[in-house]
Amino acid sequence: MPLYFWRIDDDKGRTHELEHSAIKCMRGILYCYMRQADKVQQFKQDPKPSECLHSVFSAHTGDEVFSHEEYSHLQINAVSLFLLYLVEMISSGLQVIYNTDEVSFIQNLVFCVERAYRVPDFGVWERGSKYNNGSPELHSSSVGLAKAALEAINGFNLFGKQGCSWSVIFVDFDAHNRNRQTLCSLLPRESRSHNTDAALLPCLSYPAFALDDEVLFSQTLDKIIRKLKGKYGFKRFLRDGYGTALEDKTRRYYKPAEIKLFDGIECEFPLFFIFMIIDGVFRGNPAQVKEYQDLLDPLLQHTCEGCPVVPKYYYVPADFVELEKKNPGSQKRFPSNSGCDGKFFLWGQAVYIIAKLLADKLISPKDIDPIGRYVAPEDQRNVSMRFSNQGPLENDLVVHVALIAESQRLQVFLNTYGIQTQTPQQVEPIQIWAQKELVKAYFHLGVNDKLGLSGRPDRPIGCLGTSKIYRILGKTVVCYSIIFDLSDFYMSQDVMMLIDDIKNALQFIKQYWKMHGRPLFVVLIREDNIRGSRFNPILDMLAAFRKGIVGGVKVHVDRVQTLISGAVVEQLDFLRITETEEAPVFKRLEELDLPKHSKVKRQSSTPNASELEQQPDVNINDWKSKSTYEILQKLNDCNCLASQALLSSILLKREGPNFITKDGTVAEHIERIYRRAGSKKLWLVLRYSAAFAQKFSSSITPHITTLLVHGKQVTLGAFGQEEEVISNPLSPGVIKKIIYEKCHLQDEREAVVQQELVIHIGWIISNSPELFSGMLKIRIGWIIHAMKYELKIRAGGMPAKDLYQMSPSEVKQLLLDILQPQQQGRGWLNRRQIDGSLNRAPAGFYDRVWQILERTPNGLIVAGKFLPQQPTLSDMTMYEMNFSLLVEDMLQNIDQPEYRQIIVELLMVISVILERNPELEFQDKVDLDKVVQEAFHDFQKDHSLPKGSEKQDDMTAFYNTHPIGKKGTCSYLSKAVITLLLEGEMKPSNDDPCTVS
Repeated sequence: MPLYFWRIDDDKGRTHELEHSAIKCMRGILYCYMRQADKVQQFKQDPKPSECLHSVFSAHTGDEVFSHEEYSHLQINAVSLFLLYLVEMISSGLQVIYNTDEVSFIQNLVFCVERAYRVPDFGVWERGSKYNNGSPELHSSSVGLAKAALEAINGFNLFGKQGCSWSVIFVDFDAHNRNRQTLCSLLPRESRSHNTDAALLPCLSYPAFALDDEVLFSQTLDKIIRKLKGKYGFKRFLRDGYGTALEDKTRRYYKPAEIKLFDGIECEFPLFFIFMIIDGVFRGNPAQVKEYQDLLDPLLQHTCEGCPVVPKYYYVPADFVELEKKNPGSQKRFPSNSGCDGKFFLWGQAVYIIAKLLADKLISPKDIDPIGRYVAPEDQRNVSMRFSNQGPLENDLVVHVALIAESQRLQVFLNTYGIQTQTPQQVEPIQIWAQKELVKAYFHLGVNDKLGLSGRPDRPIGCLGTSKIYRILGKTVVCYSIIFDLSDFYMSQDVMMLIDDIKNALQFIKQYWKMHGRPLFVVLIREDNIRGSRFNPILDMLAAFRKGIVGGVKVHVDRVQTLISGAVVEQLDFLRITETEEAPVFKRLEELDLPKHSKVKRQSSTPNASELEQQPDVNINDWKSKSTYEILQKLNDCNCLASQALLSSILLKREGPNFITKDGTVAEHIERIYRRAGSKKLWLVLRYSAAFAQKFSSSITPHITTLLVHGKQVTLGAFGQEEEVISNPLSPGVIKKIIYEKCHLQDEREAVVQQELVIHIGWIISNSPELFSGMLKIRIGWIIHAMKYELKIRAGGMPAKDLYQMSPSEVKQLLLDILQPQQQGRGWLNRRQIDGSLNRAPAGFYDRVWQILERTPNGLIVAGKFLPQQPTLSDMTMYEMNFSLLVEDMLQNIDQPEYRQIIVELLMVISVILERNPELEFQDKVDLDKVVQEAFHDFQKDHSLPKGSEKQDDMTAFYNTHPIGKKGTCSYLSKAVITLLLEGEMKPSNDDPCTVS
């Protein structure tokens, strides 16, 4: 409105008044927020619903109104919207932020919003899951608004044109990218329970414009319009009970299956017609503007003075509910508020005024979007934005690479092979830091003692963040990635893993770098990297850098001083040190002080040890019953590291980690074994000692988050044992506890190998998500079982290779092999074993199970797990993620991978039969195990074998049978299903050709 009045010569002071009303509103919200600085401090450390900012305040005092028990306050979208509008308003010339306390507080709000991708909230409608049972979910609309806010506020000066360096806001580039990935992974869904939702409109269109993928945008918008559009507006989501005549207003939460009552009578909100008008103006689509104006005009009510009023929603009165359900769209709906009663839906009124001003061309899209959130598709190639996802349409990025040798001696050595490097001294005055030093610098960002706010939480900086140049306290700093950090976890002992990590990091940077300026990737080469058998692979990789292509990514190698000119420079000016303050100390990479012309010791570590050398020469079960004295004697006399590890584990469990041996405590002895096994590449011993010492790789936490971001669930636990399902991000401490409780029971080594697998899978899914298609739940223990089975198949009749003796890089290659198996020449038992272990389901599988459940009144049961028809069909809809997860839960109890795959095939068969025979349905509970048994008995009759040649219940031959064709498994399954169906009654049909009268 101020923008409109500003264009009028004689505005009678309205411009000034309206501008300052807007400022007062924003500062009022800021005032309410800042009174809860303690909640912000707690939430950024541990994002729980009970620690979040309140979203409802007293309009008179700014006080909190409801407790967390009374109201669902956790709404990341609301905080994100505040940040986005803050930037829009300051960019338009308004002064909203006044002092450094407020700047610090806004920076801390950014820390909270950065984690939107991993924090389930209650969403725009304040109800969380569709079932309204008090459970939060990860919402696309919240993640999208957070992403838009982060893009808008990064590098923004909150004091506007009068600002200085310390009023600038910083955003973690990698956190922003995770939000981007999560949004694209969730869409076109809103959440696990919301297949679509009108809340996505303000996320995808005005004001956030959070998505640049035109195909995904169209797909999401089409679904919203197709599923939710009505004559009176858009439904918020399907089976939404809010405002309906059947909703019990006295209860906060719904009962199970209650949402079925609201099917077909959901209230319709004219508000979303207005959003479609605004969207049409921004996108230059006058036909869309006119279409929704024509739909909106008849819905507007008017005050006694004749001013238009936007009703909050239109509802079906109680008397007409049944008629509306029988004939959707047949009944007249009534407005929730008319305007004459003095009640206004302020959100609707505000958006209506904006839409009218835009449609009548009294203001332009640039007026309400001064920072240019919306960019037309034809202009996206050349747009310049801070975190623009409007990058080049074809990402043909060249990554700049600096090769750094840790010593001059190493540099001279590499130079003999034609590899040009620099040492830390030679790049001076530029300093080289580890990413953890950069994390220490960021600790100072947003600190405010007055408000009780610490700085940035202790979160690692990712590959994107370490590919920028930093100016810190007058120093120019480049950082090397976390993959070059010296790790205590044994995977770092495998140089092939380092090479893989480098290639993965380069591919990741190429895919997700969207900033103007080139990424600068520092490759740190340590003397330890080239010792023994490690040298040739490292040399090959360095030669690939020189040629300009590494793992399919174009690279350009040069001196750091040369590459700086094309890099992105981040000024960390928040590190302001006064004369009385002591400057923080940062540790830069120091050059190893070694004689320049001394030889690099290349043979100080041996190649991979033989299998015989890795095997223990003691039987652990024999020694468990022996006395501590005897074990100590054997430990002193034993030279075999594997045997020492096993004997030490007995002492550890019996006497504890602080028990004194000849060479110090048991814990110290195990650590010494771990180090020696690492230098000798004894992978079996390394895994034993790592498990006994309860080693934990901190990088597992972000990798689990990566899997969740891609819409997967993760289970940790040994095959055939109880598993822990992870569906939301967890802290490192919680994950470590799960691993060592669930994976340590039968074989200690499982605990560390599961960590390996999570890290491998995290990298693979980031670069090749298609390998995990059809896998909703990633069961780590089952994948390890599949890998062991694959090794057994490869061995033929010989003893299989031991998975635990393989190097981490060999384990990763085996994982890749089973994710994309060569089907030619493989038996069907082998295929079913692998697919069953991977929990891979065919396309459309979960939708077909829904259709089966519709024709199975008494539900399905398999392996003792029951899936009832009700309340499942009442609570859920066919396409929602929660139903797919429920089906996976039903299959969870099956303990044989090949049998699981037969059950999947059976369900597909049942679906096809029911689809082709609409007159049939199951009368009783369908026991899938019994159906398979019937099919197997028929199979046995047709494949009668000599007595005693095979167990009667051995289904191996059945599992190894081709599914399709005569005497294929599907023919036997079909026969068993039809027999079961014909035992029940047929539903009569009017057009049944068999009916005589």
